[in-house]
Amino acid sequence: MQTLTVIAVFGGVILASLVVAPRRATIEGFFGGASAEGRAPGLWTLVLSQVTTWIFARSLMNAAILGYFYGIWGVLAYAAYYGSFLTGGFIVGRLREGGAGSVQDWLEARFGAAGTGCYNLVIALRLLSEVFANLLVVGLIFGAALPASAGADTLAILAVAVLGLAYSAWGGLSASLRTDVLQMVVFLVVFAAAFVALLSSPEFDLGAVLTAPGTAGAWNGQVLLLVAFLQVFSYPAHDPVMMDRGFIADRATTRASFLHAFWISSLCIIAFGLFGVQAGLVGAAYEGELLGTWAGMFPPWVFGALLVSLLISALSTLDSALASAARLVVDELRLIPRSLTGGRLAMVVFMALGTVLTLWGNQTLFDAVAVSGTASMFLTPVLVVGLVMGRDVALWAYLAAFAAAMLGALAYFARETALVAALLPEAHKYEQLLVICVAVLLVGFAAVLAGVRRRA
Repeated sequence: MQTLTVIAVFGGVILASLVVAPRRATIEGFFGGASAEGRAPGLWTLVLSQVTTWIFARSLMNAAILGYFYGIWGVLAYAAYYGSFLTGGFIVGRLREGGAGSVQDWLEARFGAAGTGCYNLVIALRLLSEVFANLLVVGLIFGAALPASAGADTLAILAVAVLGLAYSAWGGLSASLRTDVLQMVVFLVVFAAAFVALLSSPEFDLGAVLTAPGTAGAWNGQVLLLVAFLQVFSYPAHDPVMMDRGFIADRATTRASFLHAFWISSLCIIAFGLFGVQAGLVGAAYEGELLGTWAGMFPPWVFGALLVSLLISALSTLDSALASAARLVVDELRLIPRSLTGGRLAMVVFMALGTVLTLWGNQTLFDAVAVSGTASMFLTPVLVVGLVMGRDVALWAYLAAFAAAMLGALAYFARETALVAALLPEAHKYEQLLVICVAVLLVGFAAVLAGVRRRA
């Protein structure tokens, strides 16, 4: 009964998303998010869209898993990434002050095709990681909900991929914005019910939760918090979903949307993380990325509400990632003509690649974030020196910072190989990640400061 209810509610959300998606698509709406009448999205449409695309299924699971192992420090470490709304809003504001219409505009004006090429490679990988990681959570959920049904996870992944693609391709960014509002409202209602149940359960002790060291100790959560602080400036700049929403409304609306999205998303991610902390406090065994753990801890309706929350967040991220993929391929890379057909073709390709990656295999959920965040760190010295300080930076310095970040991301991804292991300290993977991040920033800033050019 519980499984049928989860499927029915999630199916209803998908059906409702198809209903609220715009009936008539325009090129400006598909790529720029404008309504059929040509209006830009309002404040709360933008806020809810920002929030729902950032508290996606992978993030919710990461926060809970880190909370289970590292207690409140693990939750705070992941929540620190949501400071990206503050740094991202700052970056967007500075870019728009200078007349840029996107990060690519600013990079192209200073570093030409090489500059945008490096950046577009990173965000293409980011978009693929968003597709496959959220489809992965869908598979995990249906695998946990239907343990006796062989292949249920694969069928669920394929079904969500097809249905998500269907309404995304219908209206592009305008469809994503409208369905994000619906999906976020449903998410808040369902998740709020589950969270109230957690707070009111006899086993819940707020003081214990807020001081919990986790099942593996607090230290690595504290290390991860330092990593987040090092990555939080560059992280939003390499997220095309956030950056795309920074240029579709007027500057005052955009500034306010980033501020509201920060506090709402931070509260949501911390609240979800507490479910992981609580699991660790009651001594529950870690099963199925916590899904199996929660199934034994909570009443069926609470567990079902958590599953629905995760599924909705996965769906909302998929449509946003596909809309950004279409804009990347058509507007930035200019690989195909700027048309509805071209945008839809780009969506099909990204969804197909993401689905294949999901079915093929993966590392842990956080690895996708860590690798992506490390790769983005070449932008920190470039943006600090070039955008904030207003200095001209040589192309070779930009490429050196990019190479350092790529090598750092590769080192973390391949940390268990003999070659990389010999270079890294013998320590926990998050301590190794901290060392890599510090090295990437040191090399990047050294190169960029050495490459500062005098203005004529």
